[in-house]
Amino acid sequence: MINQKLLDEIGAKVNEVMASSPAKDVEKNVRAMLAGIFTKMDLVTREEFDVQKEVLLRTREKLGHLEERVAELEKAALKPEE
Repeated sequence: MINQKLLDEIGAKVNEVMASSPAKDVEKNVRAMLAGIFTKMDLVTREEFDVQKEVLLRTREKLGHLEERVAELEKAALKPEE
């Protein structure tokens, strides 16, 4: 989660930008400031998140199949020989 220190830093930077910039440059300056803050944070893009989500889903499927296979093999190993 975002901590209070980071929120205070963002607020201070926004106040700085608002005080020292003409109105037409505010959006540009805020975007640049936020980009700098986001660069410092451990964030991923939506695309990276979606790729990892798909990898996790495939891994869970494979794990489920492997668990089933292990259960079958254990069951076969415990059966008395005929």
